[in-house]
Amino acid sequence: MNVYQGSNLPRILSKPVVTVGTFDGIHKGHQALFNRMNDVAFRTGGETLVITFNTHPRVVLNHRHDIRMLNTFEEKIELIEKAGVENVWVLPFTRSLAETSAAGFVEDYLVGRAGVSHFVVGYDHTFGKGGKAQFGDLQKLAQKLGFTIEKIEAVLIDGKTVASTNVRDALIMGNIPAANKMLGYHYSLRGRIVRGNQIGKLIGYPTANLALTDPYKLIPATGVYACIIDWKGNSYKSMGNIGYRPTIHANQLTIEANIFDFDHDIYNHHVTIRFIERIRDERKFGSLQQLKMQLAYDKEMVLKIFGGGSISA
Repeated sequence: MNVYQGSNLPRILSKPVVTVGTFDGIHKGHQALFNRMNDVAFRTGGETLVITFNTHPRVVLNHRHDIRMLNTFEEKIELIEKAGVENVWVLPFTRSLAETSAAGFVEDYLVGRAGVSHFVVGYDHTFGKGGKAQFGDLQKLAQKLGFTIEKIEAVLIDGKTVASTNVRDALIMGNIPAANKMLGYHYSLRGRIVRGNQIGKLIGYPTANLALTDPYKLIPATGVYACIIDWKGNSYKSMGNIGYRPTIHANQLTIEANIFDFDHDIYNHHVTIRFIERIRDERKFGSLQQLKMQLAYDKEMVLKIFGGGSISA
């Protein structure tokens, strides 16, 4: 996949089939849109092009640094590539770009710079300054400027619309299976392993402590989880914990995992934690011995979730 960054495309694409969006959390709705683009491009002999941005618009427009993203920028690019898209154009999102009208953006960027042949948008897509332009407005622009356009309908799972907001809500509530079902893959966190206070090792459950690589990444609800750790191309079953470790009065949010059947020094190594299911709330215990007994039970629960099968991707 070709990834272009900057205000201009460095080459002319062949009959570009284009979509535009922030694409936070490449979920099944986005995947349906990309699949449709691939189908049209194959039928017409064109190329697919996703236009996205180098940062979330709210960070620029509202100075919102409390935004929590479902995908890091790197994850987003990887997932778009996995969906079979041929080209990604990453535009720098600026206040000037935000002030551009829908007509101005279509004329300048889609037609003038990308040479759009066919434009594909999501069911709830709004466009231009203030998000005021609707699908009907885009249809009129398409007719005027000589390209075709279509809208992809919402994807429903268990009667609920697949949308980044709904994925985010599920993660915040700790409903990992629902989030993963909408995403079509395991929600994950990436980071570097750092040294903790060694309490886990002391009670027989050594943990790998994760320092996130992206401060904007959404962290699921506190609690104990069945997880998978990906490290150096291998995957390991694990028991994860997100929380403040009230039993030892840590009072600082940590992300850690006890990796099963694992005996490697991975300090300062980068790993990915994939979340499978949340098994309980975080809670305070009266002693480390009580915590140890609970962790033994938690491990049994995690192993039951995994069963005897191999780890899936």
